Amino acid sequence: MKKVEITAYGAPEEIADCVEAPDVGAPGPGEIVFDVLAFPINPADLSMCRGNYRLRPPLPATPGAECVGRVAAVGIGVGGIKPGDIVINLQRENWTQRRRIDAKDAIPLPAGLDLDQAAMLRINPATALLLLEDHVAPKPGEWVIQNVANSAVGRHLIVLAKQKGLRTANVVRRDDVAAELKSLGADVVLVDGDDLAARTHDAVGGAPIRLGIDAVSGTACKRIADSVADGAVVVSYGAMSGEDLVMSRPALSFRGVSLTGFNLGRGLAKRSPQQVRALYADLAIKLRDGVLKAPIEATYPIEDIKQALTHAQRGGRNGKVLVLPNGRLGAS
Repeated sequence: MKKVEITAYGAPEEIADCVEAPDVGAPGPGEIVFDVLAFPINPADLSMCRGNYRLRPPLPATPGAECVGRVAAVGIGVGGIKPGDIVINLQRENWTQRRRIDAKDAIPLPAGLDLDQAAMLRINPATALLLLEDHVAPKPGEWVIQNVANSAVGRHLIVLAKQKGLRTANVVRRDDVAAELKSLGADVVLVDGDDLAARTHDAVGGAPIRLGIDAVSGTACKRIADSVADGAVVVSYGAMSGEDLVMSRPALSFRGVSLTGFNLGRGLAKRSPQQVRALYADLAIKLRDGVLKAPIEATYPIEDIKQALTHAQRGGRNGKVLVLPNGRLGAS
């Protein structure tokens, strides 16, 4: 069995290797074994490899926040999951050919999904949904502003917001993505810059924006906070700049804008296991029906993990980089 292993923290393409590992063995009571069909390389995975993520496991370690797999075997006492089912895994360490996990950490998916898309179901669609639901309750017709709108989370947020009757102001780094985002339902697309607040005000006709969403941190967060209404909430869920959050004193002290952080694990922990499964069941149907879709730029075999990691860190990409640990194995 092959898996990806890091033995040090550093540049991901330098410290990650595809290695031979013992098979996971047969499932015990309450466990399942599944073959990993595909996994994406996410920014959090790259941060973990560098050693600057919130989780810093003892080494050697296997990265991988999400994947999709096909169940190979189930242990005694497992109900609701059978061999052949397609599942996502709520646990980490998924950059491998095969996993053995507690069945309660597996969520079976409906038939008919594009499996490459299903590999990206666990994190980004759920993040977009909870960003919209867990901080402010915008009413139909109200505006939400987000940066990194061309990311997978940003694209899902545009679609989910539109379904809720919300309007989105979407901040990007380059204007060549505007037409594509508008085709997803984006109402306004703006290139980030020092005068973002003034341009946002004009673009939304002076309408109040009660929810701002930031994935860049640094002064980009300040620009989002300066663009929202008095008393609004700005939610930070990422730090692409690698900088600490910045917020202006007038926004914080005089206009009453509040700043809070978001982490998917905390968001899911507020919900019961039944609610989590219902959340993913609904998102899976949207994925199956083509309502949600994330662009994919390239796929690699697990043996080429170094090349895949290099590709995933390139600027100007137009989609995710996926790794197929077992070849296609029927993946679409």
